[in-house]
Amino acid sequence: MPSPRRRPLLVSVLLCALAVLAARPIGAWDGDEGSGSVLSAQVARLYEDAARATQQYEEGRREAEVQRSKARRYERLLDRQRQAVAAVHEDLGRIARAQYRGGGGLPLSVQMILAEDPDEVMRGQRTGWQADLAVDHIIGKSRRAEARLAADEAKARAAWQSLERRNAELAELKKEIEGKLQEARSRLERRAEASVAAGSCPGSVRLDQPEERTTRSWVAPVETYELSASFGGGGPRWAHRHTGQDFAVPVGTPVRAVGEGRVVTVSCGGAFGMQVVVRHEGGYYTQYAHLAAVTVDEGDRVGPGQWIGQSGSTGNSTGPHLHFEVRVTPETGSALDPVPWLARHGVSL
Repeated sequence: MPSPRRRPLLVSVLLCALAVLAARPIGAWDGDEGSGSVLSAQVARLYEDAARATQQYEEGRREAEVQRSKARRYERLLDRQRQAVAAVHEDLGRIARAQYRGGGGLPLSVQMILAEDPDEVMRGQRTGWQADLAVDHIIGKSRRAEARLAADEAKARAAWQSLERRNAELAELKKEIEGKLQEARSRLERRAEASVAAGSCPGSVRLDQPEERTTRSWVAPVETYELSASFGGGGPRWAHRHTGQDFAVPVGTPVRAVGEGRVVTVSCGGAFGMQVVVRHEGGYYTQYAHLAAVTVDEGDRVGPGQWIGQSGSTGNSTGPHLHFEVRVTPETGSALDPVPWLARHGVSL
């Protein structure tokens, strides 16, 4: 577990950084209202900000739960320790009452005069003194343990309450960032739909790629998703059967090239809306459709995991998602089921 001394500092720094991000108005990133590239970059940044805020909030929540569990454990130990002290006190009371009933209340000089064997009386007194010392030692030890447990419980409870307060602040900042992200998504979607309706594809947006690029040869087209319409399914939106695998994701989600290849098509309009087609080794093609923005141009070389666009709902679409196809030609009509194809390349959906 991280040092408790460093945790408040790290959380405070994070809160300050996220406060700056949350306070930054959307207009600060927009520049020209007609600049789709600026808006796309803004959505990508907000995605990263929201992801960081969520990660730190979850870490803080888990740490608070650890501290809460500690406080509860110390409280249970304290209860047991107090019960043990009470039991020792009860034993001491029974010993005292037994001594009083057996003549232990008489002065030692009187006991020796009345006793038939004064040495036995002295031995009994020494035994009683030793018993008293032992009981006092046990009580003192229990009291010290109780004090340590009480101090530990107070520290754990204070740490827990402090983390709870910080988590509440972080949750509020996270909510504000997510609100800005939702607003930017809506604007990106409206801009993409207007471009497709006009039949004029906007230029590519050169987004900053994530620092950590994958070392795998093949990846899923989006990082976090829910699978929706599958290959071969029927429905009123398709002339025959569904020709790809749909990934339900919010507008603006970074879309990744599944493997190394070259971009052969960037287009917009028609049923697929804004789309990218990539040719891979072996003569296979992958299609990424219903995009809100593209980040590549025709002829570009791409690698696995590289961002090539942002998801949207352009074209024949009832909601935000990525339509992903695998084909043996760059045109429609030659699609394969992409799920087993990806599985053969080590990607399980």
